[in-house]
Amino acid sequence: MSDTPLTWNQAVKGITEFIEVAIHTIIYVRQIYPGDLFVRRKKYDTPVFQSRHPALNDYISGTVKAVSDELVLGNVDKVVVVIKDRNQVALERFVFSIQNMIEIESYNKDTSVQDAMSSAKLGQYFRSFLIKLNMIESQLGLLELPNGDEATFAIVLELKENTVPSASKDNVRNPSQMLKTDSLIFKKEPPPWVPADRQHTTSGASEEAQLHLLRAVDTGIISISLAVQESEQKLKHTKDPDYSAYDINGKGKAKAV
Repeated sequence: MSDTPLTWNQAVKGITEFIEVAIHTIIYVRQIYPGDLFVRRKKYDTPVFQSRHPALNDYISGTVKAVSDELVLGNVDKVVVVIKDRNQVALERFVFSIQNMIEIESYNKDTSVQDAMSSAKLGQYFRSFLIKLNMIESQLGLLELPNGDEATFAIVLELKENTVPSASKDNVRNPSQMLKTDSLIFKKEPPPWVPADRQHTTSGASEEAQLHLLRAVDTGIISISLAVQESEQKLKHTKDPDYSAYDINGKGKAKAV
């Protein structure tokens, strides 16, 4: 890796590449799929696990590409990996918060930014992010669902205020500031972005939800932080395994989690 300061486009590429690696890590450590679906790799000088299911990999990479299209335009506020139960109730939200630290004209986006971090240094920070993620079970505990239910995940894209998706517009239905793709059915191409369920977004979390900051880094161009939020419903179920957010007819009892 070079010690030359990052350009805007290098920062965007580095961050989106990290988000993709982190998504694989999240679904592995939270056991969304069986462990034998993953293979051990090495990234940023640390062990990581990557799905070896081609369709799932294409789904994740295609979704991250759509995020990248918005990130390069400076539109992204947050990327959220939502872990949810079969009733679509959010249990955990892994939140990548993005902030543009400088404005750069399009013709300068391949020019090194003075005082920006180098790609080598950024890789060291991403290593520390992944180490935190790999140890997350010790902080959050096992993700236990009642009656042997299985969890799924969705990826939510929260855009900056007063923006709508401008990139990948052919892959968006009903433009909104909060969009998601869902992993319930994954194909070679990611499903269209659709307006997100509010309870899956950061603004839909209740006051009882608990937020844990994992790591943050300011590249000098774009800053990124990663936090995990445990929903009110997950915390209540942890304390009382008989607790359910749904009545016997499957109707929700809570508006925000």
